[in-house]
Amino acid sequence: MKHDLSATFMAKPLQNQAGSSMHIHQSVLNAKGDNIFVGEDGGVSEALKHYIGGLQKYTKAATALFAPNVNSYRRFLKDESAPVNMHWGFDNRTVGLRVPEKTGPNLRVENRVGGADANPYLAMAATLACGYLGMKEKLEPSAPVEGSAYDKGTRELPRSLTEALIQLDRCEPLREIFGDRFVKAYLTVKEKENDNFMQVISSWEREYLLLSV
Repeated sequence: MKHDLSATFMAKPLQNQAGSSMHIHQSVLNAKGDNIFVGEDGGVSEALKHYIGGLQKYTKAATALFAPNVNSYRRFLKDESAPVNMHWGFDNRTVGLRVPEKTGPNLRVENRVGGADANPYLAMAATLACGYLGMKEKLEPSAPVEGSAYDKGTRELPRSLTEALIQLDRCEPLREIFGDRFVKAYLTVKEKENDNFMQVISSWEREYLLLSV
């Protein structure tokens, strides 16, 4: 305010620039303080593979927690430093799930789905829940992607808050972890916000549709 500037945590505040994200780096330590994502050979352990498998399977259903506003989904565009699918790879910034290093004690996975507008407590809880379900179900991840994940032709993340809320509502494993009462309350609030947004006719619609349809 002193310098006549404003700060915003909108995920996509400017039309022709990349959005603002909240990437979450995560690893899991055992009771001894050892990183269970590190295998005996110093590389990726089975635990990390299962964790990534869980993120791949369940993050789509949890997207409403990583991208909680109607504006959040404008960030998920190809070639704009934001994920559009749940591929994973080593030090690959085009995937939804990035493993910065192939070996070593700092092995971790970076969930790149969250936007700057996400509630950090809910986003962290969501990513831990997805990874936990992967380890519990011993899910195997897909092969790591080399090169651009944008060229894989798969767009897996929800395209709108409406779609994301539907997926969260239908995901029983996540409902069980978060509790039915919380999920119902969250859905009710976000559906109301979404309904309010849908009542507003944008300038784009008036410019391109008003006199042409």
